[in-house]
Order: sequence, then structure tokens, then C-alpha cells
Amino acid sequence: MILNKTKILATIGPACSNQTTLQKMVDLGVNAFRINMSHGSIDDKKSLFKQLKKLRSDKSFHPTILADLAGPKIRIKNVKEGLILKENDKIIIANDKDIDEDKIIVSSGFTFGKISKGARILINDGRIQLEVLKKISSHSIQVKTLIGGSVEKGKGVNFPGVAIDMPPLTEQDYTDLSLAIDEGTDWIALSFVRSADDKETVDTILKDKGATIPVIAKIEKWEALDHLDKIIDTFDGVMVARGDLGVEIPQEQVPLIQKKIIKMANKAGKPVIIATQLLETMVEAPTPTRAEISDIANAIFDGTDALLVTGETAVGKFPDKVIEVLKKVIIETEKTIDFNSILQPIGHEHHTADAISHATCQIANDMNISIILSLTHSGSTARMIARYKPSANIIALTPVEKTYRQLSIIWGVTPKMIKEYSRSDDIPSVSAKFIDGNNILNNGDKYVVTGGVPLGIAGTTNFVFVQKAK
Repeated sequence: MILNKTKILATIGPACSNQTTLQKMVDLGVNAFRINMSHGSIDDKKSLFKQLKKLRSDKSFHPTILADLAGPKIRIKNVKEGLILKENDKIIIANDKDIDEDKIIVSSGFTFGKISKGARILINDGRIQLEVLKKISSHSIQVKTLIGGSVEKGKGVNFPGVAIDMPPLTEQDYTDLSLAIDEGTDWIALSFVRSADDKETVDTILKDKGATIPVIAKIEKWEALDHLDKIIDTFDGVMVARGDLGVEIPQEQVPLIQKKIIKMANKAGKPVIIATQLLETMVEAPTPTRAEISDIANAIFDGTDALLVTGETAVGKFPDKVIEVLKKVIIETEKTIDFNSILQPIGHEHHTADAISHATCQIANDMNISIILSLTHSGSTARMIARYKPSANIIALTPVEKTYRQLSIIWGVTPKMIKEYSRSDDIPSVSAKFIDGNNILNNGDKYVVTGGVPLGIAGTTNFVFVQKAK
């Protein structure tokens, strides 16, 4: 049984929006689909949820759905038609309502705060670069052109080195978040996170709607890098969104920041996703570059939980081939990993759940056991085991469908649905029935079983034992 530990996430879009292609992608190895909430009407988004729910990844269950909120992206709202900036040209950038030929009007709803010396403004992913000369008011700044070009309405604007006071959710995000909750999304991704406090707004809405959904922080703003510890500690997972991050900070720093975030997330036991331009050439070509393959392999070696393709499947010409390539690279790369060397140190020595989870992985490694069965209702047992990166495949047995899908993007975890069990005494028989009924092991092969009692209470991992397959 070959189970890839690193998970595959794919963005749904026009290129893969027919049911046959989507199901083929699932069959090839997609663990979760991302819905980019930036695009489309409410009805369009509802249609995407409906479409994904028709897919089948394991018997009668649809694959995991990640709703990615657009977030407060700043764009050019009004500008003089045909404006072309030349080197050393001066102009004002403002977010007030006044249309002026001497201004570039950007999105409203924020104010300019402290400005670092030499701060730059980047338009259209850095194709146009401006230097801040002075702050005129909390709503306007004067800039000088460093690299010029045609300034067009709708293009994105980044403000590295300029503190922006902006709420974490826009009006569209509030609508989209409510929709995603109602449609049963399994994960939520919050764009342009700047601090750990950004999660409070999402949590309030989740609480009001009686929903429990994990939230991922997308790291793509320069401010977030100053608060990584707290962001990783507060959010349920992180995503390295290399597109905007590569505009917000010098591009040569992105690989180092990516490694740092993966290491920090692994240590904290939080899932980490690497996104953007993994297989960019496959938007147009059926084969990737060697550099792209190396990029993916290095992310796997560093310990990423999942890889997210965006435009490659959303608008690319070869969405199914993209998944084939990812799956092959993951399997070949993971064959070479020395799991004894990457076994993570114990997180909290005084917590029984952590100690049992670490011991479970150590037992599997020491005894060359290939299967760890985690019986879990909330998913916490499986996540804690996964944080230690064992060589064994972690199979999470759960009677809770929500838990089944939330675990689908966690490194090394293969969730399986089972019938509800009510007594801790049932655990050995439930485990044996699954192993024997699925022909996973040969007669006499050992496997590790772990979980927590009382049943159904998160964070109570407190037992581990070894059984033999019959």
C-alpha cells in the first residue's frame, strides 16, 4: 500500500469545471479542492460547492473543500486614462473619493500608518515601482517613479514598508464566509493576514453561526513576517502564498522565508501549505521544468504538509497532468526520506497526549511497523501523531464525517470513516475489523493503535498498544 504523506490541493476553475475532469483529478490523488472566493457571483460559488459535493474520493464521501476568502486586496479604482509614469515622475496615491488627474485612487477602507525609510509602492506585481517621498495624510502619500509603465484600473497595489490599518475582512468576505459556512466548507483560508488578531473576526462569525471550522492564515504580507510566532500559534494552519509574498519582500528572500515557516509550523504541529507557481509552465505546456520539480521536492524535504496548485488547474490546459506530475514527484521524493532523522522532538513533555503521540511514532519507527491506527472523533489524536513525522502511515478511523474531511490535508494521515462505537472496550475489535476487512497487512504483521478515553473528548490521547493482524 503506497500512501503519499504530502497532500495535494487543487484550485477549481474553468479549466477543470466539468465533472469528468474533476473526478479524474480526485482519482489521480487530489485530497482537497480550493474555491477561490475572489471570483464569481454568489450563485457561481454555490454552484462550485454543489459540483464538488458530487465527487467521490472514498466510497460515498466527497473530497475536502477549502474556501479561500479574497481578503483586503488593494487595487487601483480610478486613474487618468492612458496614464504612463516615467522615471522620476511624481504623483499622489490616495484612497479618498476625489478623482484627480494628479492622483492614483486606490481601494478605500484603510489608512496609511508609519512609513519606513525608502518604502516602495509596487503596482501590477512589481512591474511598476514607486518610492514614497512623504505622507500627506492618513489617506494619501506622495511617490516618485523608479520603474515606470502604463497604470491601469483594476491592477493590484502592494505597500511593503508602509503600515496599513485595514480590517481583515471586506464586505465581500463577510458574504463569502457566511456562504461557505452554510455550504459546509471544511477549511477556511484568510488572505493577507497581518497579525494573529485577524482571526478574531472570523472566529466571531463562526461562533455566531454555531460552526467549528479550522482557519488557515495565508502568509503574503510583509507585516505577517514580524508576527509569525503568534500567527502560527493562533491559527489552525498556515499557507505560504508565494505570489504576493514575492512582491511584498525581495524575491531572493522567499525561499528562506518558506523554509522558516515550514520549520516553525512543524514545530508547532500546525499544517503548512506551499502555494503559487509550483508548476507554472504547465499552464501552457504538458511537461514541467526541472527547476519546478526541484522546487516541489525541496518543499517536501523541508516538511510541508501539502502542495497547492492554483492557475495550473484553474485555467491551465492540462489540469489532470498537473496532478499526475505532483503525485509522481511526491512518491519518488518520499521514498528517499530518512524518517528516523526527521522524527520531531516532543512538544510538551508534561502533556500526556503529546507523550503518548510521540511514543506511538517511536514505537512504529523502532519496530519497523508500517501502520498506525488512530481512533479519533475530533481529529486531535491523528494531528498530534502527524506532527512528529513518523515513517508509518497514519490511518485515522473516525465516525465523524467533518473530522474525516478536515484530516484529509494533514501530512501522513489517511482518514477512513467507520461506524460509531460507544465503549473503549470496543477499540481493539474495531481496529482488528478494519485491518482484517481491508487486507492492509499480512497475517502476523504488527500495527500500533492509539487514541483517547473517555471517547469523543478532544485532546485526551492516553493509550497506545500493539496488535497483530490475523
